[in-house]
Amino acid sequence: MLIAFYLLLILIVFIALFSVYVVVVSRMKPPQPKDRTSESLQRSEPARGFYTLGPNWLRRNVHGLYELYVEGPAYSRGVINGKLTKALLEIQESYFRDQIVHMIPSQRWLRFLKYMVGFFNRNLDRHVTREYREEIYGISLSASEEFNYIGHNYERLLNYHAAHDIGHAVQNLALVGCTAFGTWGSRSQDGELIIGRNFDFFAGDRFAENKIIQFTRPDKGFPFVSVTWGGFIGIVSGMNAGGLTVTINAAKSAIPMGSATPVSLVAREILQYAGSIDEAVAIAKSRKMFVSESFLIGSAVDGKAVIIEKTPTALEVYDPGEESICCANHFQSKGLGDTKSNQYQLHETASGYRLQRLQQLLREAGPNTVASTLAILRDPYGLQGKHIGYGNEKAMHQFIGHHSIVFLPRLQKMYVSTAPWQTGAFVGYDLHQIWGLTTPPTTEVATDVLAKDAFGQTADFQDFVKFRAMQRELEAGHAIDLEQWVALNPEYYHGYVLSGDALYKQKQFEAAQKHYAVALTKEIANQSERLHIEKRIRQCHKKSKS
Repeated sequence: MLIAFYLLLILIVFIALFSVYVVVVSRMKPPQPKDRTSESLQRSEPARGFYTLGPNWLRRNVHGLYELYVEGPAYSRGVINGKLTKALLEIQESYFRDQIVHMIPSQRWLRFLKYMVGFFNRNLDRHVTREYREEIYGISLSASEEFNYIGHNYERLLNYHAAHDIGHAVQNLALVGCTAFGTWGSRSQDGELIIGRNFDFFAGDRFAENKIIQFTRPDKGFPFVSVTWGGFIGIVSGMNAGGLTVTINAAKSAIPMGSATPVSLVAREILQYAGSIDEAVAIAKSRKMFVSESFLIGSAVDGKAVIIEKTPTALEVYDPGEESICCANHFQSKGLGDTKSNQYQLHETASGYRLQRLQQLLREAGPNTVASTLAILRDPYGLQGKHIGYGNEKAMHQFIGHHSIVFLPRLQKMYVSTAPWQTGAFVGYDLHQIWGLTTPPTTEVATDVLAKDAFGQTADFQDFVKFRAMQRELEAGHAIDLEQWVALNPEYYHGYVLSGDALYKQKQFEAAQKHYAVALTKEIANQSERLHIEKRIRQCHKKSKS
């Protein structure tokens, strides 16, 4: 008994010391900018909902997209960004927090996660350039004190830039199932380089409600535009004034053992400082990352697109040698394509199937146009047009996307989706006009609008909206009519899986088994879910007999 007591005492002391250690090492001191005059600036509201601060401005356009313009040195533009977007920053952080709580409802596990993320990211600031640390620090001055229990403002915002990396490395969930492609030369109707991309990063439906089209004119490097959200300076989709585009696609990663440069900040550095593919590759090589990622780089200078495939230990450039390129969530280069982890991603997840569907749609479309790019990005079906259920991860349009976008790099034009998902109108921008502005605009800066998807007016779409609403109720633990629910989206395997899981918890094993059996007749997104279904069927059969 005495030995057990001492062992328990040693364990308690160890846990206490480790907790203190984690708190200490995870503290990140913000940089100390030399010029802090921007802190005293105040924004104005010359018109309702239109905010200005010197030449910088924020407005919400008639299509529901926020448009933000910031310029100047790193700390100054961060401070100004924060002052202009303060309300958006607060609401975006609350949505992100709510999604984490939804995924991990246990307060005990949330506290544990807080310290583990802090420990994991203890050296994060060492891998982020001073320029970007100053910019993030400037924004953090406008962050809400409400979330200080998670960490101080600067620490939180810096850590949020690694959320994409941690999410897909540790959990490998369908949080990041993005798709991108490019055509040029003979594969485009007018020979133009066209880049299309769906950013399917899911942090809850509300997280995508306040998209920001951010136009940034830094004091160093290229002016650039990106699609982002409050408090985030990284790049997931963007184009610079030199005609270079960057989009990121997650690949299979091992669980990382230490911090490095977040993917979005590597993409940011490429977008801000690279004018060609070679320059983009050089920047990617110079940064260490702790997850695997594909960067689809489109270049007006080079007249084509390639994919930079990067892991924590290797980098390959994938160039198919054709006038089109496609990217899902696995590597395609000879050097990285044959690895065990990548073969798993290719054959055991939705990535390989989705890439085949993309290639099929491109062949059927013929020489590509902006209109056909939109049609591809909005396609909700499987191979050969098979109905695989709305929301299936194997489809191009998964109804979870934060944004969808089309770039025309040489022409400096782009089109950005509006809600709901990709079915809303796509708003067009001519960046030549944006970079020509010397004062905040008094009229709309969007140049044209591409029509809404007709699918959004169908009964099937309305049923899917009801299906998604009822799914949220089910996931929140509320009772719903399961038969009515699955009938709203009858080809979607996941509805039958979730209803089977709900019935299994209620010990209605025969009913659960029937739902699982139906799921097996549908197009299942990945092998792990198929194995889960088959295991539950065996368990139901055993329990219903006992």
